[in-house]
Amino acid sequence: MGISVSQMGSLPVSLSLGTHFDNNCSAIVPQYESDLPAIWAFCSSPEYNKAVRRIDQALKVTNDTLAKVPFDIDHWRQVAAKRYPDGLPKPHSNDPTQWLFDGHPARSDAPLQVAVARLLGYLWPRQTGSNFMDCQSLSPDALERHADRDGIVCLAAVTGEAPAHERLTALLADVFGTEWSAAKLASLLDGAGFAGKTLDDWLRDGFFAQHLKLFHNRPFVWHVWDGRRDGFHALVNYHRLAGPGGEGRNTLEKLIYSCLGDWIDRQKAEANEETEGADARLAHAEHLRTELVKVHEGAPPYDLFVRWKPLREQPIGWEPDVNDGVRINIRPFMIATHCTPVPLWALDGPLTPSSAEPGFGGTRQPSPRAGARSATGRGEGSNPHRVRR
Repeated sequence: MGISVSQMGSLPVSLSLGTHFDNNCSAIVPQYESDLPAIWAFCSSPEYNKAVRRIDQALKVTNDTLAKVPFDIDHWRQVAAKRYPDGLPKPHSNDPTQWLFDGHPARSDAPLQVAVARLLGYLWPRQTGSNFMDCQSLSPDALERHADRDGIVCLAAVTGEAPAHERLTALLADVFGTEWSAAKLASLLDGAGFAGKTLDDWLRDGFFAQHLKLFHNRPFVWHVWDGRRDGFHALVNYHRLAGPGGEGRNTLEKLIYSCLGDWIDRQKAEANEETEGADARLAHAEHLRTELVKVHEGAPPYDLFVRWKPLREQPIGWEPDVNDGVRINIRPFMIATHCTPVPLWALDGPLTPSSAEPGFGGTRQPSPRAGARSATGRGEGSNPHRVRR
């Protein structure tokens, strides 16, 4: 082990495992591993940056300069012994974008985001059995009982399930225990930029945009809605929607025929009772269903198309491969929506890739399952009248 030092700016450092590193960094490797805590204590202190900059004021310092600074090893051994009596701290992160993160909302820099992910059944690597250096896999933390078994949580109450904000409130109450209160919720919403508003407001208007920003435009929770604020909204676990062995197709079918179907039935009943706004909600929901059915069947341009795969490996209908990446798999949903594509698509070329591109060489046949009814017995229909971005 050693220390990786950036050669620019304030010369930030991190522990190095000896793996490959960028040429804007340099590695400091102790002659004796027992001196690593002392060297770390020095290099991670402001004194190290000051000492280097006294020798080299260039934008990027040289490798040699990093090791030319005076180093009082006896002094820094004493500092390290006091600061790290049990040795260097184990790797740890409160950042949910990092694999080391333990998946608990209370220990996160973004507690509401992590809470929604847990509600949708998402788990971080250490919660699924992965081990890292000095970071063992984790046992269940009792929040699993709140996870939706299908990976779909609707903002309104449908199919006998409570609305999303109530389910999320129950999860947060377990997360914070005796600390939980209306004031704690207000504090969390304030931290998410929704001071004075409700958890439902944040889920409708703030969650997905913040999710995109936090996870660098690689969303693993998708917000599927029909374009009306008072319309149908569902949060969907992308890893379930793109699950192998037919799991993804089954998840989409449940979204279309069970969740959205139940919402449509309710709007029809309210329209018959001449409830204000019901006709408009019904029209938007039915359009969403129509669009989602096209995604389910893979009707062009709602089909999945993976440029680097030959014809025989192209999916027919909604049969995504999670390893193709979220930016490929979300495209049919983006095409099915009426909102303007977000900037992330500019990085990937046209929103609608052509199956007639050079080298593709073929036309796919319709899915043999197209038009099949789900186990609920509901008719076809579906849509992501917008996967909110």
